[in-house]
Amino acid sequence: MTATSVSKQQIQEWKATKTVGIIGLGDMGLLYAQKFSEAGWKVVGCDREEQYETLAKKYADSKFEVVLNGHYVSRVSDYIIYSVEAANLDKIVSLYGPSSKVGAIVGGQTSCKSPEIAAFEKYLPQDIEIITIHSLHGPKVNTEGQPLVIIDCRSYKPESLQFVESLMSCLKSKFVYLTYEEHDRITADTQAVTHAAFLSMGCAWDKLKIYPWTVNDKKWFGGLENVKVNISLRIYSNKWHVYAGLAITNPHAHQQVLQYATSATDLFAMCLDNRRKEFTERIMKAKEFVFGDHTGKLLLDDLILEKYSLSRSVSSESVNSSGNDEVQSPPPNSHLSLLAIVDSWYQLGINPYDHMICSTPLFSIFLGVSEFLFLTPKLLEQTIEAALTDNLFRKDDLEFVIAAREWSSIISAENFELYEKKFETVQEFFKPMFPEANVIGNEMIKTILQHSKRE
Repeated sequence: MTATSVSKQQIQEWKATKTVGIIGLGDMGLLYAQKFSEAGWKVVGCDREEQYETLAKKYADSKFEVVLNGHYVSRVSDYIIYSVEAANLDKIVSLYGPSSKVGAIVGGQTSCKSPEIAAFEKYLPQDIEIITIHSLHGPKVNTEGQPLVIIDCRSYKPESLQFVESLMSCLKSKFVYLTYEEHDRITADTQAVTHAAFLSMGCAWDKLKIYPWTVNDKKWFGGLENVKVNISLRIYSNKWHVYAGLAITNPHAHQQVLQYATSATDLFAMCLDNRRKEFTERIMKAKEFVFGDHTGKLLLDDLILEKYSLSRSVSSESVNSSGNDEVQSPPPNSHLSLLAIVDSWYQLGINPYDHMICSTPLFSIFLGVSEFLFLTPKLLEQTIEAALTDNLFRKDDLEFVIAAREWSSIISAENFELYEKKFETVQEFFKPMFPEANVIGNEMIKTILQHSKRE
């Protein structure tokens, strides 16, 4: 299914006569409000009532209008987008859904669609159409070229989907058409384990009370380490509910996060016991399953990643201890986080390349660094040897395994409160570095994605 052709005259008529409403002016809701209004659409939006005066004053000069609450949005809007936390969606739809304008279209931005659609079907009047969407990226990523899932759940008029497509076209994203069941399975495959890995890394560094790029810790440098540090900080610089919603509300994600924790635990235990044959065979089976059919260039190039370091003194261009200008190689690393992700895909029977059409920037990067580790000549062998015999990262790996198991337990228990508390504890630890990390991370993601698109 592809976007249908609509005349410029029809789009101009819709812009003149239709209103787009956004309930929830958080980071993504605000991104949509700004993009749509700047493209010439009439947009109204709201957040919590207690935020009304502050937001109305803050965005008084913007092209979109801030109103008191969702009732004022729903009664005037022809397309209503719920951009709210997954944990609160049911409550908010029950409150404002019945106020929807007769014949309106409703959608949402949550990363798990099954509970979203259930809420819409439960609380919306039958004359309301349901065409929901999901931009597969965060608010700090350029929307151009990114996947945008469009799910037509309940439409009565052919022009309804055309209207939504025309509205979304200003994002310059790549439309992907799925059912909500397909969406939830694919987003679990492409996001759940990726998030768990980077969340666990950040949590481990917090427990160890180290900033991995600091002067006194000279083992965290090199291309792969730059990715780990920058992406982990990028996740923790966002709002906790973005990741909690996908992990907790999507049952497919539970199994995958649990498998990731299990894979990390199993592999670490083999290293402690020095079960060389068993460990090596398991890694090689995972490599064959995930990368056995790989041909062509790698998604990433280590030279691209080298320059995106937060370190002021340690890089691959550092002067060695003798004072000679020589390239300094990173010390061997077990890369347990990357070994565990590939093992997880193998254990779950997931081929990550099957979902590239719906890949998020983070997923593309994580697949790229995993691919780099497993397919760069001699690097995987060096990693296996380090995991089995080198204690340099052993303490870090222990904290990482504990963190992965803790995140799995929180997600399995569906505990939003504990998720928020744990996330924000780590977030506070890394807070001083977020401004710089986001600048470097944005540039890194831009460069990596451009590189990966080249033939």
